[in-house]
Amino acid sequence: MRTSAPTARLTTLDLFAGCGGLTRGFLDEGSFSTVGAVEVDTAAAATFAANFDPRGEHTFAGDIADFRSVPDVDVVIGGPPCQGFSALGKRDPADARNQLWRHFVRVVRESDAAMFVFENVDRFAKTPEFELLRRAASEDGELADFRTQVFRLNAADFGVPQKRVRTIIVGSRIGPVAQPAPTHGKAPADGRGTWTSLRQAFMQGPVVLEPDVREEWLPESSIVFGGQEVPGAFKLRDLHITRHYDLTSQIRYAHIAPGQGRFNLPEELQYPCWRRHTKGAGDVLGRLRWDEPAVTIRTEFFRPEKGRFLHPQWQNGGVQVNRALTHAEAAVVQGFDERHVWCGSKAEIARQIGNAVPPSLARAVAQVVAQRLLVV
Repeated sequence: MRTSAPTARLTTLDLFAGCGGLTRGFLDEGSFSTVGAVEVDTAAAATFAANFDPRGEHTFAGDIADFRSVPDVDVVIGGPPCQGFSALGKRDPADARNQLWRHFVRVVRESDAAMFVFENVDRFAKTPEFELLRRAASEDGELADFRTQVFRLNAADFGVPQKRVRTIIVGSRIGPVAQPAPTHGKAPADGRGTWTSLRQAFMQGPVVLEPDVREEWLPESSIVFGGQEVPGAFKLRDLHITRHYDLTSQIRYAHIAPGQGRFNLPEELQYPCWRRHTKGAGDVLGRLRWDEPAVTIRTEFFRPEKGRFLHPQWQNGGVQVNRALTHAEAAVVQGFDERHVWCGSKAEIARQIGNAVPPSLARAVAQVVAQRLLVV
């Protein structure tokens, strides 16, 4: 088992790394360095490498089942794909994605890590796979010398302008960690600030994103990663562009005030299929609120018909913004800043953003993990 002296830099290996939200948060904590990542999606792996591994020497772009050169690290971090568990999916017990946690367990064992951090959607704690993971870390299990703690954390409680609840499982061979302490709340209390609103995030934060944007494509730019040419690396502001919306769509969006959704449209503007379905997802075609955090950002945030993703500006000085969030706005809602660059097509980058762990949430977890590791 690896242990580190208080002056040593702790090491992480990021599995199912995506664009690197977990790694970004661990590095921002200040005690950690990354020694590598595993990510099957080439564009996401390229994004990770562009940010944390410029030579691409330690980013494995492939199936985790084929990842065999496991380095020794202090902490294994990662979030297996959540679509098999998500309430939005079919929740098929046979979904192959629901078995990827087994490879997470294998790598933890082979890495000789002292701790692991496993992130997933809120409902993961109610799945059979969760119980199997807990059993692996119990007597006679594959991780019998680990003990696990489960935290249900809302990203908004850690300064992220988004109400995004996640299950965080911390496994440790060296003793328990403290509960990550919220820095923000719905109302101020005990020295905590209030949740970060979209107005603060877009107009008053370190990255100011004006609501007026143009219909554009991403810049013509590419890098070579793993012998393949990948679009990028794009700066955050390169992603602050919108798609074309036809006149009928713009008229629909103009009828929807903050907090409203498809049920507030007049009948003549309803999609034919919606007229037959008067129940169901109220967030569809919904408009966000300026003075609240966003709802959970998903991978198709650029399609208003998929959720509450319309820009929150509404009749501000007679001006409305009748479009979905841009990729840059969605990245800011996830807590990324201008340090982070992005690789891939617009659709690929959208998946990376929607699947990411907010760095501020990851940093809060990293703090309690570092506190435990550095007293060993």
